[in-house]
Amino acid sequence: MRKVEILAVGDLKDNWLKEGCQEFLKRLGIYADIRIKELKEESIPQKSSPAIDEKIKETEGARIIKEISPTDFLVVLDLGHKEPDSLELSKTLDDWFVRGGSKITFAIGGSLGVSEDVRKRANAFLTLSKLTFTHRMSRLILLEAIYRSFRILNGDPYHK
Repeated sequence: MRKVEILAVGDLKDNWLKEGCQEFLKRLGIYADIRIKELKEESIPQKSSPAIDEKIKETEGARIIKEISPTDFLVVLDLGHKEPDSLELSKTLDDWFVRGGSKITFAIGGSLGVSEDVRKRANAFLTLSKLTFTHRMSRLILLEAIYRSFRILNGDPYHK
């Protein structure tokens, strides 16, 4: 069975997000062994600076890197890359499994994004949208996108 791991900085505070993620984890269970690992999120001071922001990204990035094995195929959610539609993402996901073996690891950074070290370690990048979403909401959107991709790959009906 294919394996998907999501490394997510921060925990889910809103019940509606928790419930949505649980629903998609349940649905995905027939297609893959999927796990989410929440990593500690640094607090951002009200009067932050670019240097402080960079230090926060480095600290959170080190936590992400620590969780990745050398053989993991790492896909980093990051702005500014190609935004696939659902059919393209399903084909890309299938390709990532071919390239990475039976496991794909996704990394979702904190509210400031991911560190340069995480970007350098990435095997691929995924931009969910040009729209801005919270990193917590991105987790739910990613789960739905992965679920839809598996449905497409398995020839199951999906809403277009």
